Amino acid sequence: MKANARIYGNETADRLAKEATKNYYVTYSRTPKSAIKKDTWKESIRKWRSQWEETTKGAITKEFFPSVESRLAVNLNSSPNATTIMTGHGNIRSYLHRLKIIDSPECPCKHGTQTVDHLIFQCERLKNERDILKNSVLKKGNWPLSISELINRNFKQFIRYINPMDFEKINHSNEKL
Repeated sequence: MKANARIYGNETADRLAKEATKNYYVTYSRTPKSAIKKDTWKESIRKWRSQWEETTKGAITKEFFPSVESRLAVNLNSSPNATTIMTGHGNIRSYLHRLKIIDSPECPCKHGTQTVDHLIFQCERLKNERDILKNSVLKKGNWPLSISELINRNFKQFIRYINPMDFEKINHSNEKL
């Protein structure tokens, strides 16, 4: 084939390329799916952050996760006990008392009101389990530490501490664990 032979498709391509060099306002009407997903994710996080910062609710959860970014840093596979502890809702005596379901918020261990902090740091009925958590934490830093630091630095150990909790046994006043 001769070098100067014209190929039908090439002529059109050449003409369009020449026009494109003269058009300073080139538009591309198709956006990649990945770019749309990324933009949607960023906007969702922005809205979530705004709501997180503005709400007065979820005080206990905010102790665990002070920011949206701190929550996203944790691969949270929720369990009933994790949800109970990280929200303060569920079979915790202070919560049940606030809802007028039970008469007293006192922990059966007789060492204070049964709150999330009490269950994590003080409850005598969880002493052996807490000692295991405490020893694990002490390998990396200090004890006690804030709840957010506990989650941030020792998440797996913390989950191993709370998941086996049996609130029925903990809350039964006559039973020793």
